Amino acid sequence: MSNARTESSRVVPMTRGVVFMHCCPSAIAPHVEWALAGVLDRPARLQWAGQPVAPAHLRAEAAWTGPVGTAARLSAALRAWPMLVFEVTEDGTSVSDGERLAYVPGRGFHRSLVSTNGDLLVGEERLRGLLSRARSADEYRHGLSELLGTAWDAELEPYRQGGDGAPVTLLHQVV
Repeated sequence: MSNARTESSRVVPMTRGVVFMHCCPSAIAPHVEWALAGVLDRPARLQWAGQPVAPAHLRAEAAWTGPVGTAARLSAALRAWPMLVFEVTEDGTSVSDGERLAYVPGRGFHRSLVSTNGDLLVGEERLRGLLSRARSADEYRHGLSELLGTAWDAELEPYRQGGDGAPVTLLHQVV
């Protein structure tokens, strides 16, 4: 895999990540594949399996490669179906931090920067903003929980466990 590609005479760093489609109604599965294919410029055929946490729903995982920013584009493409439960990760590069975008119906998106070892990163301006807004220790704890995406993780964890040992599809963007 090349580390960069040329796009209109500029070099775009390449990265990789994973789409975790935690919960998808079976009727929507082909549409999810088409949305992923539209971002990646190639067919995306996922290996769907039942989601034990949500009977009659499916789950799939797909590893992808593409230019930096692909995780955000994949997430934006999937937001067309608000009933989906998913996460999209993107590895960091020499010019970008890693990230994780999580979507839960009724809660919306949570976007986190991720370090090389998998820790969530919270920028100092976000922490300063929290410090200036919090009027009590409880408000500060609640604010930290929001910054870390604790509520999203709590809702996603049962779906994540439903995917233990599931097959992973490899998706590569055409370069």
